[in-house]
Amino acid sequence: MDLISRSVVFKALVFLCFIRSSQGRDHFTKLNLPPFLKASRFPTFQHEVYDYIIVGGGTAGCPLAATLSQKYKVLLLERGGSPYDNRNITLLENFHICLADVSPESPAQGFISTDGVINARAKVLGGGTCINAGFYSRAKPSFVQLAGWDAELVNQSYPWVEERIVHWPKVAPWQAALRDGLLEAGVSPYNGYTYDHLYGTKVGGTIFDETGYRHTAADLLAAANPNNLRVLLYASVNKIVFNTKQGHRKPRAIGVQFKDENGRHHQAFLREERGSEIIVSAGAIGSPQLLLLSGIGPRNELKKHNISVTLRNEHVGKGMSDNPMNSIFVPMKKPTKQSLIETVGITDAGVFIEASSGFSQTDDSIHCHHGIMSAEIGQLSTIPPKKRSFDAIQKYVDNKYSLPKEVFDGGFILEKIDGPLSTGNLVLVDTDVDSNPSVTFNYFQHPKDLSRCVYGIKTIEKILKTNHFTNLTANGAGYLMETLLNMSVSANINLIPKHTNDTTSLEQFCRDTVTTIWHYHGGCHVGKVVDQQYRVIGISGLRVVDGSTLFRSPGTNPQATVLMMGRYMGVKILRERLGQAAGV
Repeated sequence: MDLISRSVVFKALVFLCFIRSSQGRDHFTKLNLPPFLKASRFPTFQHEVYDYIIVGGGTAGCPLAATLSQKYKVLLLERGGSPYDNRNITLLENFHICLADVSPESPAQGFISTDGVINARAKVLGGGTCINAGFYSRAKPSFVQLAGWDAELVNQSYPWVEERIVHWPKVAPWQAALRDGLLEAGVSPYNGYTYDHLYGTKVGGTIFDETGYRHTAADLLAAANPNNLRVLLYASVNKIVFNTKQGHRKPRAIGVQFKDENGRHHQAFLREERGSEIIVSAGAIGSPQLLLLSGIGPRNELKKHNISVTLRNEHVGKGMSDNPMNSIFVPMKKPTKQSLIETVGITDAGVFIEASSGFSQTDDSIHCHHGIMSAEIGQLSTIPPKKRSFDAIQKYVDNKYSLPKEVFDGGFILEKIDGPLSTGNLVLVDTDVDSNPSVTFNYFQHPKDLSRCVYGIKTIEKILKTNHFTNLTANGAGYLMETLLNMSVSANINLIPKHTNDTTSLEQFCRDTVTTIWHYHGGCHVGKVVDQQYRVIGISGLRVVDGSTLFRSPGTNPQATVLMMGRYMGVKILRERLGQAAGV
């Protein structure tokens, strides 16, 4: 593309951005949300105090803040901006652009695990619900039981979320083909449209409405008491403040330090009353990172960065896990309609089968609809581990402009592992809260995870041999699995050396093509870092409420349960505190 045509495309995108962004503003107005203020508006000398300070306005943080504000004064601190003025967040068709954005203003902060897998963490009000594929599916009852949750309150909390932001999809052709292919391949029964986690094939919910507009956790703030809730954007919390005076049995969290969008530092404090708390909801990366920065963690790790020890806990940052995903690229006769996750096959072998499609709607889609941070596209050469950097990624982006459009005609069938047994850890790189910590997931370190991946690939092969798919593929008779595997080795982006033209080992294929589905969790596990009520063990006035506390990712996709968790814990805390006030 020459400079003139690039300029024309850029101007057209700017115009579209202006037109589409007005949709976000209209949605904001209709919701009657509380005011969102930039962190720089927070007074340097602040005498106002709060009953709850929530760090992280994400998937759990927003419903938690909305719920607690019904009775108490809440400060919600979010390190990113608003989702409502960014069409790359709000529109389904721009899903990949959003993930590709590596600018400082991006709602997705990219990071590369030490395994060489490219990942992203949210940096926007609404958290992961702003950058994910939108699929909504509840956890199975046994998950709720093992978590020790009140089943009745869980069954009240899910609908509270669903009636506000969840929709039923109009099943796209690619999703219908997967549904029928799954059933023909034996992943049965068909459970229809349901939020429930049931073995077989089903269509789940979505946070995209029928127009393709995304509804996020931020929408749930419309249920808040606006008189009790203050929302600050671009507020990066770098430390929890503790009272460690002698005479106290254990340190007590009393406030937080944060910096605003201009780099100025501020402090916010809790009301000096029993029950007032700091609640960290910064996600599986941000929550253990903040605990470490605040002096809670392994002594040697804190000492390495000259961080004063508030409380020694060797488990902070440990047990990190990510559900590994592998995908098979399937070329089609003609470009397929865009779809994200709508249909899922839930097998009894601990493998989930899903699909996505429609990445080449227009001639410029390679340039604008295929981001390097997407887990599903691209052709990346072998890069030695020591050269795995964002510079290498940018070089790939530049080279990608020369790829023919036809290589993206088609869709992907995905398989992912439920509850991987392989785990890793998170450690600090430095003491800057804006830096990504170093994260290791150890994908497929446990042999059972690898065997389940092979099972998933073989299940996809069965699906591709069904009439529903042989009639759709580009050559009209279906592809040999070897051909598809070789295509897919190049079509999955990670920074792991590839074994191209080698399909003799499905185990090797799994290792070569592993990518993320953004379902990482752990680092602040229940029983190790927090108790059953998510209070940080050994600290008063501090909880962690988000996916970092989970030992496994709930359901086929975690967002439904993490959203529910925010509402659930908000109600639990209110009941607990109001009961104490009433002398119950």
